[in-house]
Amino acid sequence: MTSLLVRPQQPDEQGKVLEVTPASAGWHHVGFRVHKLAKGQRIEGHTGDREHCLVLLSGKATVSSGEHRWEDIGERMDIFEKVPPYAVYLPNGVGFEVEATTDMELAVCSAPGHGNHGLRLITPDKIKRSTRGTGTNTRHIQDVLPDSEPADSLLVVEVYTPAGHWSSYPPHKHDVDNLPQESSLEETYYHRLNPSQGFAFQRVYTDDRSLDETMSVENGCCVMVPRGYHPAGVPHGYELYYLNVMAGPKREWKFQNDPDHDWIVRQ
Repeated sequence: MTSLLVRPQQPDEQGKVLEVTPASAGWHHVGFRVHKLAKGQRIEGHTGDREHCLVLLSGKATVSSGEHRWEDIGERMDIFEKVPPYAVYLPNGVGFEVEATTDMELAVCSAPGHGNHGLRLITPDKIKRSTRGTGTNTRHIQDVLPDSEPADSLLVVEVYTPAGHWSSYPPHKHDVDNLPQESSLEETYYHRLNPSQGFAFQRVYTDDRSLDETMSVENGCCVMVPRGYHPAGVPHGYELYYLNVMAGPKREWKFQNDPDHDWIVRQ
């Protein structure tokens, strides 16, 4: 068993099927969990000293925090519809409640908060969409919470990788605090496959190979990236989605490609 791969479990009483905490990951910044909720099911929480981004992966919900209440939000009933999700940004120090108004899947992304921003609803029309790469390196991006939008620590993005394509490729890393060339960011990859019985591969490795793990990723798995390069590939016949959560000492995404493979984007 690899140390960087987190597999989903049976739902607990709050529908939680997967969780990564700074303590479980052995790092300082990123927290991530997924809940699968039945219609009418509610969960309550408090952000504590961490800002949160609640991403409605699929289904609809009513989300409330203090005097704020967003009724029956959600449009995407399946992740692979590819429409951008609804999300809610919550600063540190607030309570919140989520009530599923349909069966739904919720991602709870967190990182250290400093109280600099108010809570807000992020609607699909506010999420920038783009395409990166060419040929079998093409993938499609939905920026839920990029560094151009206000937050203290969190960066959140969705990526769709077509069948037979590679993603996060050429291999790149962001593990050195050396801005403006590179930023130090921990990262989680939450993977989904279409059809769901599919699989993908992700490798996490450093230049000196002191870390070098290659994982077979199935539907609902999460890969932790504490450092190093981290490409992912999906076989013919299966489409890959992943939700990235990043955070580090500075909220800026600057990466360096593996020098051995940088020629791919320079030819």
